[in-house]
Amino acid sequence: MNTIDHQSLLLQMRMLAARAQGVQEPAAPAAASASGGVDFGKALKSALDRVNETQQAARSLSDKFDAGDPKIDMAEVMVAIQKANVSFQAVTQVRNKLVSAYQDIMNMPI
Repeated sequence: MNTIDHQSLLLQMRMLAARAQGVQEPAAPAAASASGGVDFGKALKSALDRVNETQQAARSLSDKFDAGDPKIDMAEVMVAIQKANVSFQAVTQVRNKLVSAYQDIMNMPI
């Protein structure tokens, strides 16, 4: 039976909260451009890739649990699904903000 490492889960939640607030994690590599800033396209692609990996991992765990794998714990599956859900919601909110900003810029008088 797998147990959930509460410290690791708490650390991941803090890292996600810091990332959501725009704080760069010390261990996370920044996609810096020549001007010293962050390349938005690379950062967005990286975030989408992480969300995709999280969803695939949750789907894989869920499929294994459904198949009756005794190594997979229900709590582990539920945590993975919730992580995937939260990350997808965060990406959806970022997309909504980007669309809103684009519309605001397009509606500006010249």
